[in-house]
Amino acid sequence: MKTIEKRYLLPFCLVTVLFLLWGIANNMTDTLLSAFKRIMSMTDTQTSLIQFAFYGSYFCFALPAALYIRKYSYKSGVILGLALYAAGAILFFPASKVASYGFYLAAIYILAGGCSILETTANPYILSMGAPETATRRLNIAQSFNPLGSITGILLSQYFILGELSAASAAERAAMSPERLEALQAHELGAVTGTYMTLGFVLLAILVLMLLVKMPEGGDGASAGGLKAAFRRLLSNKPYVWGVVAQFFYVGAQIGVWSFTIRLVMQELGILEAKAATIYLASIICFSAARFLFTCLMKWIRPSKLLAWAAAADIVLCLLVFLCKGTGWPCVVALVAVSFFMSLMFPTIYGIALGGVGDDAKIGASGLIMAILGGALLTPLQGKISDLFGVNASYLVPLVCFCVVLAYAWYVVHNSVEKLS
Repeated sequence: MKTIEKRYLLPFCLVTVLFLLWGIANNMTDTLLSAFKRIMSMTDTQTSLIQFAFYGSYFCFALPAALYIRKYSYKSGVILGLALYAAGAILFFPASKVASYGFYLAAIYILAGGCSILETTANPYILSMGAPETATRRLNIAQSFNPLGSITGILLSQYFILGELSAASAAERAAMSPERLEALQAHELGAVTGTYMTLGFVLLAILVLMLLVKMPEGGDGASAGGLKAAFRRLLSNKPYVWGVVAQFFYVGAQIGVWSFTIRLVMQELGILEAKAATIYLASIICFSAARFLFTCLMKWIRPSKLLAWAAAADIVLCLLVFLCKGTGWPCVVALVAVSFFMSLMFPTIYGIALGGVGDDAKIGASGLIMAILGGALLTPLQGKISDLFGVNASYLVPLVCFCVVLAYAWYVVHNSVEKLS
């Protein structure tokens, strides 16, 4: 059975571009924690508010986005998502003029709202483009382009943001005259702003292209019995409900692992942000390569079994990151390997959870995107643990999250609730 039918090839390719676009935003945002820590001499808890704003926005926008595309079309959701994404990126300019961290957080919130709408739209659209039996594998193919966007985002950040940061420590900045500190911060914030504004204008160009290209509208897709009935059906669907729970903890783990990668590498190898970002990039490259590998393996091995093996591996690796504090490269290698095994988790949980929801897919998709709230709530917890006990100890938070993912995979395997893919 073909994974992608010929009649869906062009829509599939165009929608897959969106996966790359929000990958850029996700991983540029991860590097902002290290950037603002340096620029404004913040604690890990303070910088984690960036992730709270970003993934909190995902939670807030997901259900309205689902209702919007349910009423109108997939294409309308794409246009709205691109518009908000671009607006948030361009708002970095006024934020830099007032040098306000709060203003930056507001811009990030709007930007992430656009990404939330894009994800809520694109994921169920990809699942609908063909037979249900190949849906999980099809989504893994589309999601494979997400880490390519992540790599692009890291490279942009490494060269145009982190590469422009002064090596001056918090103590050295505190000793500077107000005028000198203000000039230094203006230059560094200008690097952040210029990079995001450029991205914003590129997004506007893509938005215009999407308006001009004829795409399948996707219809209204309203399920029988109305919205309340759809919610009742979803809440009675155990694989779906537990899938949302697993996705909450998986996203919390992923964002936590990546948010503090640069911090941990700096500590273990004694290097600055720009060089540490190279190790972060290596993590995303491993993540990307593994996504293609696991997608191929799904031809012969059930996705739920792969999910279980990967979760078990990441539990062990997070424990090694905690225990190998001060060992340098052994600790860093274990951290990079975590990303390798994370690669299949999001689309696999997503595909399994939506596998049996039928016409409720648009509303069901919003629940799985709202689960991204895990990144908003668990990353500050990890930041607090990092401030109190050290960045290595903070990786016990992702360890617990991977235990939840393993439990979900175990449930799916032993209850035979998964559609073959």
